[in-house]
Amino acid sequence: MSRRIALTVAACVAAGTSLIAAPAHASVRDASPQASAPTSAPAAAAAGSDRVKCTSMSNGQLCISLNTSPSRIEVFYTKKAGSTIQARLGFRTNSADWGPWKTISTGERANTTWNMSYPCNKKYVGLLQANGQTFETPPAGPTC
Repeated sequence: MSRRIALTVAACVAAGTSLIAAPAHASVRDASPQASAPTSAPAAAAAGSDRVKCTSMSNGQLCISLNTSPSRIEVFYTKKAGSTIQARLGFRTNSADWGPWKTISTGERANTTWNMSYPCNKKYVGLLQANGQTFETPPAGPTC
């Protein structure tokens, strides 16, 4: 299985969806007060790779995926419960880089992609900003 397919499958497993139901990469995290404390994605989702990391909350799941061929960073949020939110996705190394604001309803996925090279010696954190709060994933890092 190619590395790209393996990462796609890992991202889908982490987001709790199938390859047929939605693209492997989509995001936005719910900033409602009901959001639970961050937890890592199941070990099977990121087996052998630090390239995909997720945070689960009561209203959804936020993930970051570092992809190759082409090199890109994808942050995606799957909203599973709660009211519609206005949110934006981003990532952080030393400073944050943000995508546009999006409206996300229950049952929807939002994603933002940055086509760029990323160095091996840095960690990347996926971000979601909504309702004046910022949520983040555990740090992901490329294996070089």
